[in-house]
Amino acid sequence: MSINTVLFDLDGTLIDTNELIISSFMHTLNHYYPEQYKREDVLSFMGPPLYDTFVQMDKERVHEMIDTYRTHNLSHHDELVTEFAGVFETVKWLHDQKYKLAIVTTKQINTVMLGLKLTKLDQFFDVIVAIDDVQHAKPHPEPVEKALVLLNAQPEEAVMVGDNHHDILSGKNAGTKTAGVAWSAKGREHIASYEPDVILEEMKDLIPWLGGKEQ
Repeated sequence: MSINTVLFDLDGTLIDTNELIISSFMHTLNHYYPEQYKREDVLSFMGPPLYDTFVQMDKERVHEMIDTYRTHNLSHHDELVTEFAGVFETVKWLHDQKYKLAIVTTKQINTVMLGLKLTKLDQFFDVIVAIDDVQHAKPHPEPVEKALVLLNAQPEEAVMVGDNHHDILSGKNAGTKTAGVAWSAKGREHIASYEPDVILEEMKDLIPWLGGKEQ
């Protein structure tokens, strides 16, 4: 196996936005549908674009609901977001080893940059494919394919790393290797059921899987 390109999902993979996302959904849902949703109900909404989730609830107010979500999300971002253990060290190692790196996410670019700067990961990524940059979100192959083009990389030389089945399927659909993370909010079994090439128990596991040695 010769991998020279690593594509990362952001939320739930590199940075722990789970509490921020859940609280933003709960804030929005309680505003429009008081007391109808519980925290565990929100897990199924994590991963797809906000539009896809809210349009199924109310086609007339979908954009209003997205605005409500994003206002809450941005105002609580820095207090609730952290990086997962071993992420900074692993991404730095990949960068130092000259791997081609990109973020492939369903978030808007402004919120992506907030998270990357907060965790000081922004210094390692020159290529970011956000929801604004594509016609079709993950699990469609377009976001992964776009990142590969921007990196001048081939799918057989790349791995897509993510916490959600959308990430695994997008990578598979684009012809890359795939890595699922065991800290997925939906659980290890959920991500394993989509048969990624490897499951990372912690982010540092990526280094030996790629054939490297931890510093």
